Amino acid sequence: MRLNSIKLPHFNNAAESASVDIKLPEKVVIAMSQHGGVPCTPLVKPGDEVRTGQLIGDSDAMLSVPIHSSVTGKVTGVTKVLNVFGKVHEALVIETVPNQEMTEGLKPPVINSRKDFIAAVKASGSVGLGGAGFPTHIKFSYDTKSVKIDTLVINGAECEPYITSDYRTFIEEGEKVIDGIRKVMNYLDIENAVIGIEKDKPEAIRKMTELTADNDKISVVSLRSAYPQGAEKVLIYSTTGRVVKEGALPSSVGCVVLNCSTAAVISNYLNTGIPLIRRRVTIDGNIVNKPKNLIVPIGTRACDIIKAADVRIPPDRALFGGPMMGVSFYDEEMPVTKTTNAVLLFGDTKRARHTACIRCGRCVRACSMGLMPTELEHAFDMKDAKRLYDLHVNLCMNCGACSYVCPAKRNLSEKNQLAKMFLRDNDPTKDKFYFER
Repeated sequence: MRLNSIKLPHFNNAAESASVDIKLPEKVVIAMSQHGGVPCTPLVKPGDEVRTGQLIGDSDAMLSVPIHSSVTGKVTGVTKVLNVFGKVHEALVIETVPNQEMTEGLKPPVINSRKDFIAAVKASGSVGLGGAGFPTHIKFSYDTKSVKIDTLVINGAECEPYITSDYRTFIEEGEKVIDGIRKVMNYLDIENAVIGIEKDKPEAIRKMTELTADNDKISVVSLRSAYPQGAEKVLIYSTTGRVVKEGALPSSVGCVVLNCSTAAVISNYLNTGIPLIRRRVTIDGNIVNKPKNLIVPIGTRACDIIKAADVRIPPDRALFGGPMMGVSFYDEEMPVTKTTNAVLLFGDTKRARHTACIRCGRCVRACSMGLMPTELEHAFDMKDAKRLYDLHVNLCMNCGACSYVCPAKRNLSEKNQLAKMFLRDNDPTKDKFYFER
């Protein structure tokens, strides 16, 4: 069986552009919410001096990860930032100094058990670097008595146009990726690992195949170049043939999914003690003269990235992330977070005119989850929670394929997200009479 998918132009203009460090920004804005979960509380205040790698935000909540300073400098303020999901969080403003120094005491953690390993992964500040930003240590904290994980799935699909940050991780840090994979397998007692890479990245496939040649427990799978190949449930099916049911986690089919860049971060922390403070970001778009991959400190403002982008004209639209699942940002002061894998800049963009649905069925054929986007749109417009539940709207992964193929240019993907929010507040299963009507 082959899942529904769509074919997108690659536009991987920065694929062969080696990553370079961005010029040290004058200041960074480090949000206290860098992940999916509970925001951190600042541990420093205005006037404090901080060093690179220093812990500056933390929380006692399980669903949270610590935040570290990405630069050496002075805290000049605590501000509020609006993240790409529309939520306001605290952020620390740090003015940098020319002499950048690592904080004292950074060293590889001592690990003697699975518990130590999970604690170290949390201390590293590691989150999913493919987009969602789910805390990595939570994925590893499953109950071994009730859950048996036999396969670690490494996500290297990178199926959205323009983005090449994961590809460059394979090329430039492939050894770290493998080391991270081996450490996860060792400490979590996972028997096998599979690395999924789309076939339009032959150099990445070649390098990772060479690096795994001496280990028959780690395999590399060349995936069909299709969208949304990198979605978690799609990737699991493409690499293992297993189906994750609605509402279930990958662990229900014996899998844990880890982004390739996250594996490299884990390796780096376990070997050096340096937490997640920088990340690789692709800079591209139709007004960028020289697409590139930049290594940027977490908290770098969009305006500093745009200055480094070599654009022909000022952008009239800018995105954090890819053109399918990324989010437009309106303020150039917005900072890069741990989950920002690309900054895309566009000019002369045209706004589509929405017309009536012609019932062509293209959106249905494009949906890899087998949903009916036109019916979901109608159910949401009618505020019919029972119908949305029956149509399994919560299976929608917001890949945007339905909106992309729609000849009427309807905002189907956007409606699905609004529908899921509506359903959370109006769950028909809570009212037996309503559910059985």
